[in-house]
This record gives sequence, C-alpha cells and structure tokens, in this order.
Amino acid sequence: MTVPHWLFGDQLGPHFLAPGPGGPARDAPVVMIEARSVFRRRRFHRAKAHLVLSAMRHRAAELGDRVRYVRAETYREGLREAVGGGPVTVHHPTSYAALRLVRSLDAVTVLPARGFLVARDDFRAWADGHGGERLRQEDFYRWVRRTHGLLMDGDGPAGGRWNHDHDNREPPPRGASTLGAPAPYRPREDDIDAEVREDLDRWERDGEVRFVGRDGPRLFPASRREALAALRRFAEHRLAGFGPHEDAMLARDPVMSHSLLSSSLNLGLLHPAECVEHAEDAWRAGRAPVNSVEGFVRQVAGWREYVWQLYWHFGDDYRHRNELRHRAPLPDWFLELDADAVRARCLATALAQVRDTGWTHHIPRLMLLGSHALQRGWDPEAVTDWFHRCFVDGYDWVMVPNVVGMSQYADGGRMTTKPYTSGGAYVHRMSDLCGGCVHRPGDRTGERACPYTAGYWAFLHRHRARLERNPRMTQAVRGLDRLGDLDELLDQELRRGDGPP
Repeated sequence: MTVPHWLFGDQLGPHFLAPGPGGPARDAPVVMIEARSVFRRRRFHRAKAHLVLSAMRHRAAELGDRVRYVRAETYREGLREAVGGGPVTVHHPTSYAALRLVRSLDAVTVLPARGFLVARDDFRAWADGHGGERLRQEDFYRWVRRTHGLLMDGDGPAGGRWNHDHDNREPPPRGASTLGAPAPYRPREDDIDAEVREDLDRWERDGEVRFVGRDGPRLFPASRREALAALRRFAEHRLAGFGPHEDAMLARDPVMSHSLLSSSLNLGLLHPAECVEHAEDAWRAGRAPVNSVEGFVRQVAGWREYVWQLYWHFGDDYRHRNELRHRAPLPDWFLELDADAVRARCLATALAQVRDTGWTHHIPRLMLLGSHALQRGWDPEAVTDWFHRCFVDGYDWVMVPNVVGMSQYADGGRMTTKPYTSGGAYVHRMSDLCGGCVHRPGDRTGERACPYTAGYWAFLHRHRARLERNPRMTQAVRGLDRLGDLDELLDQELRRGDGPP
C-alpha cells in the first residue's frame, strides 16, 4: 500500500506533492490536519487565522477523495485518527517546533524541504566557503542569481549592475496621495470562507480562542488559482512601477506597487522560481524596467531565501538573543493594535493597517513598528512573537531572523552591520505621514517633540559604548555631543515611558 503523505498548512502548492527525488509517491494518499491547539496557544490576528484555514480547506477541496482532512485538538491526535500507527511521509517543516514534532513520531519519514530555491546542503557549502559566520546578504544574493541563472546576461547581471538600490529608494512623488498604480488582485470569498468565518465566530463566542485585529473580506489568495492570478496581475500591471518607490510610504496608499505575494509564497501556494521567472519575463518583454524587476527578484530570491537559510543556520537558540539587554514588555496599546490611542500619525497609520488587514509593507514594519520597539527597549522575543501572530505572512522562520537580527539588532550585528532605526527626518523624507501630525519631525523636545527623533537620540545614548565602536554608527553617535538639550531629552523620554506616543 502506498505510504500517505502529510501536508502542513504552509505546504499547499502542487510542488509539495510532485513525485520524484525526495517527494511522495505519485498516487500517495494525502493527510491534512487542522489542529485547534495552534489557535489556543497564541492569540493570532483574526484575518491570519481566516486565511490559513481557508487556504487549507480550499486545498482539501481541490484534492477531493485523495485527502483525509482531520479536525483535531492536536497534530498527534489528528495523525493518529488519519493513519493510526501507520507510516507517513512529510516534507521538512518550516519551524523548529514542527520539526521536533515530526521527528518525535516513529512512523514519520521526513523528506527534504520544498518551496525554496536553495537546498540546505548547498547553503551549508556556500557558508563554509565564506567562513560560516559573517554571511553578507549581497554575496549570497549574487551567488543565488549566478547559480540559478536569474536575471543574467551571460555571465553578468542584466542591466549591467547587480544592485539597483540607488534607483529604488525614491521618496513618494511630491504632492501625491497615491502612486496611481493599477489595483492589486483581490479574491472573492466563497462558501469555504463563509464556513471558516462561522467557525471562528463560534470558537470566539464559546471562549475557546481569542484573536486580535479585524477580519474583513479576505484580501489575500487562499488557493493556487487565486495565487497565480495575483502573480500575473502583479507581473503584467504593477511590477513596472514597483522599484523606484518600494521604500516610500503614503497614508492613503498602503499597498502602492507592492506585489502582496508574500502570504501566497509562505503558504506554499506559489514557488519562488515561478515568481522571479514571471518578473524576468516582464523585463525581457519590455514591460518592466530592470530596476523594478531586480528589486523584486532581490526580495524573493535574495532576502527571502537568505532569511530561510539563516533561520536554520543560526540554530533554535538564536530566537533568545538579546545583546542589547532590552527587557521592557510590550504595552497593551501595541498588543491590542489600538491605533486610535496613538497620536503620532506615522505609527498610528501603520498600526491601523496591521489591525485592519494583518499586513503592511516592509518599510512600515522595519522603520515604524520595529524602530519604535527598538528605541523603547522592548523585549525582542516578545516583539518577534507579535510580528509572527499579527501578520498574515508571519511564520517562525520568517520573523525570527527578520526581527531578532534585522529589526531589533538583538544578535549584536551577526546578521546586519548596524541597527535599523532613525529619527523623524527619515519618515518625513520617505512619506507623507508627518503632515498633519501633532508632532514635528525636527523637534527633539517640547510639546511637539517627535517620538522617533527623541527616541533615536535616547537609543544612541543608551547604547553609546557599544555603537561608537561600530564604523557605520560612529558619526551618528558623535552627534550626541552636539545636542545642548540632551539631558532634557532623556528626562522627557523617561517620563514618556511606554504610553502611546
């Protein structure tokens, strides 16, 4: 009898059932388990819970009689109900916790991971060749492009440059409230979504689970068909305008020209290879400029692959790193996504986007939400958990390196060369969010002091001994000596505490 194959809820694309080396048998029965304990353990965003359950149930509907779909309290109970004590295969899961689970089950055979461009063994060989410790993302990205022939002209990069960041860091157009980009693909809900919403409502009503955030109409793909439509829509109509303003922010245009494909990739509905191939095809057909295409390829084949590999390379203890000794708990207004309590327009806007959709693009995540947490000295492990729970594309492997390493600098520089935080001047330059705010980006102290500007200097002062040894931070730290109001600023920030800014 053919050994059944177990699909986790982030392994939903056809490539996870493709036969061949390291794959299940062509006619293998499929097992899927909806474990209620996942939602009881953590307080996820309601829209995220809806998306994951909808995607799993859509995949089960596609597989029809081939799948045994079990709703159980735990994965162990579900697997026992599905196959008894019989053998089952599963692709390498995407978290340490899930890997420990499947390895603890005697009858489970773990197959190689799928859904990524770079095999773990290939990354280990590359890392060993680079000393294994300081692994620069730019070096990795160029290696991936060479190895996989992505956006290449012969032996060189398409367009003559590996990196088009210089062309992709423009502020938003002056006076514009939106980019005017074509609208992104949006799915239509169906009977499966209605069933999911009824279940979530009932679980909340019965006190079994608690969520955070709002669950409006589903905004992100929950099926392979929807994900492919979203990819085509982006590549054909939105990719051309993506590059120049990918780091910009506009209050009335939260999606701008971003792809909105991260949740589809992280659910396994799309494979990164097909995403970058669609983008490269758009450039070769003259539908998108090379800087926009390179920016997107860098996100998918560069950063996403890099984060996946570092999650495993750094080990499970990496999540506990706290080199800056930040211990403050996350305040209730942040945990509850209470954007209405926040006066700082930029932070209120980003928090409202998370509350309403479970998504913001990478700059609000890094330079508004993450930067504020870093400046206030919040516990990086708690910040990581918040991002994991509150974002529709958040998974353990995604958020541990992104938050611990990049956003909160909690590894002391193992992943990035400097902390990613700034004063209000950066927000003012890269957005329209300072207009109409009760704070002024240039004010460090006083009634209208910008919490980011004041918070930036307070952060530098608190960690001066460490940061003044960092060549990329030396000049910024020396700026502390030019502040005549530093004592006033520090007293102000102490009194501010962790209340909503």
